[in-house]
Amino acid sequence: MGSRIEHRAEFAADVASTYAAVAGEDALRARLAEIGGHDAALLAYEVSGTDLRYQLRQGISADKLPQAVRTLHKGDLLVTRTQTWRVSNDGTGHQGNASVEVGGVPGEITARTALLANADKTVHRTSGEVTVRIPLFGGKLESVIAEQVTKLLEREAEFTAKWLAQAN
Repeated sequence: MGSRIEHRAEFAADVASTYAAVAGEDALRARLAEIGGHDAALLAYEVSGTDLRYQLRQGISADKLPQAVRTLHKGDLLVTRTQTWRVSNDGTGHQGNASVEVGGVPGEITARTALLANADKTVHRTSGEVTVRIPLFGGKLESVIAEQVTKLLEREAEFTAKWLAQAN
């Protein structure tokens, strides 16, 4: 069944500026340098018309993993996230999809993402699910991973807000 991920952040900037802060190559590299963990890298960044696809690698040291994860996974975790973005159907925002693979953990994280204009702000929404296919322990791991992903999304939103503030 999986554990849900829901995250919403608001930014005091227009959609175009927020999109550049969330998905621009320079912003991604800076975000990875600040909060990407060990062995963080931008593995791919491809623009095709108004579509964008990028792939990030982030590392999580074993000593920073929750005990429930360390019990089942020895060593550091490498996380690979693939994100796509496209202009929304009404042309006023961006929609996308994210998929995440966690090295050594049988399962995946999938999410829908959106950047939408809301009055004089932009809303960044993420809605997804964590699925771990390990009998008996999968559900526990799903909830731990969903909690960690939500914390990461909060840190990324904080970084985006700082990036936008520095751009003005």
